[in-house]
Amino acid sequence: MRWWDIGPVLTLEAELFPEDAWSEGMFWSELAHARGPRATRRYVVAEDAHGRIAGYAGLAAAGGLGDVQTIAVARDQWGSGLGGRLLTDLLQHATAFECDEVLLEVRVDNTRAQKLYERFGFEPIGFRRGYYQPGNVDALVMRLTVQGTETDSDGC
Repeated sequence: MRWWDIGPVLTLEAELFPEDAWSEGMFWSELAHARGPRATRRYVVAEDAHGRIAGYAGLAAAGGLGDVQTIAVARDQWGSGLGGRLLTDLLQHATAFECDEVLLEVRVDNTRAQKLYERFGFEPIGFRRGYYQPGNVDALVMRLTVQGTETDSDGC
């Protein structure tokens, strides 16, 4: 994702998440950490055949822990596999960031997204009550252990 993608991303964000859409400032702040040798973020967009942004996703990484910050797919792309491709990109970058685990929050009423995360091996580990505001919707917290980072019985 680049700065010129923020406008179209905001349009899609408002369409998909009318109650709890990210602000322009939130995206700018995330992108500020996504470039250069000390980057701790990965933000990506996907375009449809007409050059329109059809999806986007973001990951934050620090101290061996990755966090899926956002993932969104335009409704006309649902079922196309785009969400899976975006998540695959984030997980590849979690490995590059040397993350041992990746966490995410997902609305408890978003079963479509929960099923996607489960297919990738994420497991529920708890809830954050009233996480999504202003609707006061709970978040399901999910975790994935990144392949190849588990320690053996010798602690190596």
